[in-house]
Amino acid sequence: MFKGLRAPERLFQLATWVVTIVFAGFLIGLGNKVVGELPGVDRTVEIDEFVDAKANAVLKTRHDSLQSIARMIRSERSREQLAATASANAYQSKREAFDNWIATRTATTDAAQDPEVMRRTRDLDGLEAERRRTQAAVEALDARMLVVQQAEEALSRSLAELQKAADAPYRQALFMTELRVFGVRLLITLPLLLVAIWLFMRKRKSQYWPLVRGFIVFALFAFFVELVPYLPSYGGYVRYAVGIILTAVAGHYLIRAMQRYVARRAEAAQQSEDLRRGSLGYEEALKKMAAQLCPGCERPIAGGAQGTSNYCVHCGMMLFDACSACHTRKNAFFQFCPSCGAAATAPPHEVTA
Repeated sequence: MFKGLRAPERLFQLATWVVTIVFAGFLIGLGNKVVGELPGVDRTVEIDEFVDAKANAVLKTRHDSLQSIARMIRSERSREQLAATASANAYQSKREAFDNWIATRTATTDAAQDPEVMRRTRDLDGLEAERRRTQAAVEALDARMLVVQQAEEALSRSLAELQKAADAPYRQALFMTELRVFGVRLLITLPLLLVAIWLFMRKRKSQYWPLVRGFIVFALFAFFVELVPYLPSYGGYVRYAVGIILTAVAGHYLIRAMQRYVARRAEAAQQSEDLRRGSLGYEEALKKMAAQLCPGCERPIAGGAQGTSNYCVHCGMMLFDACSACHTRKNAFFQFCPSCGAAATAPPHEVTA
């Protein structure tokens, strides 16, 4: 971008871009500040605002109460389950000991041990009764938990019905909020974009172009970042429609610009070489020559076995000539000969063999 420019000019061009970016940055910050403090722009809509508050409060109170009861039942069940496990283990251990003792007593057939059999049997019966009691307590708690869970499910369905009833007004309010936010942002950003387009069309050659360019960057940022994300959805139709319109406008502008460019090229091709050469800027001609493009028609410079052609094979413009002082072949657009430093004040001389 800066090739062919002198060092001060390159620094100046760099400085103008810095000014552009800084100016655009401050404008963007100011724009965000203004939009952010507009009343109602950043307000969010929640579905709870459209739920029947009284019924919702009653259902939530009952739901909280059921959750508290469920926590108490789960805690009590955990204790009873531990007691039931301990009772079952104690009964199993006692039963195994009793079976071993009975086997020994049967082998000895000692009648004197009959009272001991009765005592041990009563102990086993007591342990079995305790095991059944703790298991029954666990089952009763499970039954209570089932009732609580069913009540919670019924409450959840009721809460869902309230949410469903609030869904339609919530969506309507959300749409109106999005539309209001979009309208406010459009009211701010659209004039900025129109001003930026006007500045681009009319002030591109102005001495204040760096500042104008910064304003254009700010306007584009405001439109595509601050406005486009807030487009109402309508199922995506609005976004697609806006995209189609923007693409059509940009395509129309590009097509017209290309048509004007082709017309200028065709008109320039009808002019004499002196007129075409006089309309070219010095820096512009050198940049195009450095890029191996003809400054007159902007087509690639043809080359051959003997090197780059002296004339453009497309428009006939002289590209290389001979110095009037030392007759060295040089760029026809140089203002001084690179070999002897003679000024190129006379008309270009053709290169002689």
